[in-house]
Amino acid sequence: MAHIVHSPSTPTPPRSRPWYAHLYVQVLIAIVAGVALGHFAPATGEALKPLGDAFIKLVKMIIAPVIFLTVVTGIAGMRDLGRVGRVAGKAFAYFLFFSTLALIVGLIVANVVQPGAGLHIDPATLDATKVTSYAQKAHESTLTGFLMGIIPDTVLSAITSGNILQTLFVAVLFGISLAMIGDRGDRLLSALEDLSTAFFKLVAIVMKAAPIGAFGAMAFTIGAYGIGTLANLVGLVATFYLTALIFVLLVLGTVARLAGFSILKLIGYLKAELLLVLGTSSSESALPSLIEKMERAGCPKSVVGLVVPTGYSFNLDGTNIYMTLAALFIAQATDIHLSLGEQLLLLSVAMLSSKGAAGVTGAGFITLAATLSIVPSVPIAGMALILGIDRFMSECRSLTNFIGNAVATVIVSRWEGGFDKAQFDAAIAGELPSVDELPESAVAVE
Repeated sequence: MAHIVHSPSTPTPPRSRPWYAHLYVQVLIAIVAGVALGHFAPATGEALKPLGDAFIKLVKMIIAPVIFLTVVTGIAGMRDLGRVGRVAGKAFAYFLFFSTLALIVGLIVANVVQPGAGLHIDPATLDATKVTSYAQKAHESTLTGFLMGIIPDTVLSAITSGNILQTLFVAVLFGISLAMIGDRGDRLLSALEDLSTAFFKLVAIVMKAAPIGAFGAMAFTIGAYGIGTLANLVGLVATFYLTALIFVLLVLGTVARLAGFSILKLIGYLKAELLLVLGTSSSESALPSLIEKMERAGCPKSVVGLVVPTGYSFNLDGTNIYMTLAALFIAQATDIHLSLGEQLLLLSVAMLSSKGAAGVTGAGFITLAATLSIVPSVPIAGMALILGIDRFMSECRSLTNFIGNAVATVIVSRWEGGFDKAQFDAAIAGELPSVDELPESAVAVE
């Protein structure tokens, strides 16, 4: 059965390319250019919104088939259905623990720093109409509705609708079915693996447009909201970014060190994807690349296929930090004192409402509305205070979510015993060639 094989003991030296040919350099230049254009020519920058939107649509176009093919071939290739259950169980245990920890970190920082203290804003003076649409979406996002929403209308609609959870649901069921029919499914499995190779080549083609998408998205953000928007609420923005940085470097960094790798080296390995997430404010834009890179870094395909897509809905560390921090900021700004019991209630509600918010721009704001609508102590109208800066915090949410899912993939891979440490070290050190640079003999191996 054909599959991609790398030999970390005798790595093929990557071809030397000029500095400007690297994707992360191109995206970084595009982000800087977008900020400059949006600042000095706001109207022009705002008009470039279609560039960012078009790129994100291109990525979303291939996300569903990439997830479907990765999950199906990973599960069917295992044949051991008990292992599928183990991987899923370990992944959700990890997600639950670190998502809860992120909420607690946000709660602690908000109480210590108190970024909203001293603003003394009367809730009656806030314009609640600005957040009406978010509150309406949050009201529609009930637990029953969320669970029912996982089941697609048809098998094909799960792939065509673009819903990550529906795609994952159908892919898991189909992968199990393919594994259960044994040798009779080998030809289909081989065909799906060949199709998967073609789709990852398509991912590489689409990513060529990443600098254009990042340029348009960043030019729009700065042009529409202006850097000056940050000045009014710089305390909250700075607190959120600092809290996310502490969580990544200390919490996830400690986890990484215990697992035998450096969080900074992992971040360096994913720098192109992280810059893309920064430029588009959506971790979804780099999902296909994350799947490919984690496989190339020695994580088993079966683990990557389950952990990465589910993590995009259930392992949202950045979103969780944001929710407790933002909720307490609103309470402090409106002089509403929350007892420890009310704060724990807020944490519990946030823990539930955060599940199912995939890495889409604005999802964190909707889940915050869902949380505040259930906790009456904090006025939902207070969300109008942070509406103007939410776009800037969305970038940090997405970056933290992305890094958290990369770490989760490595950890679950280690727990499963299928993690290739030598290949991982070679990949993050830049000693392995990219998929485009692999010789033919390294791609089609029986």
